[in-house]
Amino acid sequence: MGGAANTTLDYFLGDRIALRQPVKGYRAGIDAVLLAATARPGEGPLLDLGSGVGTVGLCAVARLPDLRATLVERSPELAQLARDNIAANALEHRADVVEAEIGEPVPAEAARVLKAGSFAHVVANPPFHDEGSGTSSLWPLKAVSHAMTSDALEQWARFMARMAAPGGRATMIHKADALPRILSAFENRFGALTILPVHPRDGAPAIRVIVDGVKGSRAPLVIKPGLILHGSGNAFLPEVDAILRNGAALPI
Repeated sequence: MGGAANTTLDYFLGDRIALRQPVKGYRAGIDAVLLAATARPGEGPLLDLGSGVGTVGLCAVARLPDLRATLVERSPELAQLARDNIAANALEHRADVVEAEIGEPVPAEAARVLKAGSFAHVVANPPFHDEGSGTSSLWPLKAVSHAMTSDALEQWARFMARMAAPGGRATMIHKADALPRILSAFENRFGALTILPVHPRDGAPAIRVIVDGVKGSRAPLVIKPGLILHGSGNAFLPEVDAILRNGAALPI
């Protein structure tokens, strides 16, 4: 696999998926696996925005044998790692990668794959930090993955709505304090919104939110009971361990 000297080999869903990730910079973890767990059997093609090395999309297709996924990544280095990971996991017939920048015109080559209204489920794990709000990373791939402009969530939601089929779903995971901006960005694009707070432990504030919506729906918003990750000590609760290791679904 190309660039192995600058990567580590990490396993997801137990040992079902093996992925190369950069030694330095952004490294996928629990957020990606939780997002992949929102994909449903028989739902149709999935679009993974800001896919990085392919963790969300590849975990989703590993969970669901009838699913096909398209991964969108702006960094050529990460996109190549995603392609390598697809090949290494023998998933070439079920996943592909296109290079495109959210909020920018889609390149002609990518446009052949990214057809408006053609995806049943669009998922996103956007960068967490506002551009200019903190110290820039010394590692370029980390800076690319973690910095975003103040209007980026609006751009991501617009792209998600454009790609989602009528009645299709959009699911985003983000920091808990981004919830107001996510709701504003999803407004008039997705309805039947479901919010799932993610808490590190019982009684602790949420650290993540997963927001799911249906394109064109007018159904009301629902806030679900929070997902608690850890019990006593650092062990994951059994229902969370089943998601992370065994590919169980995350009902949302």
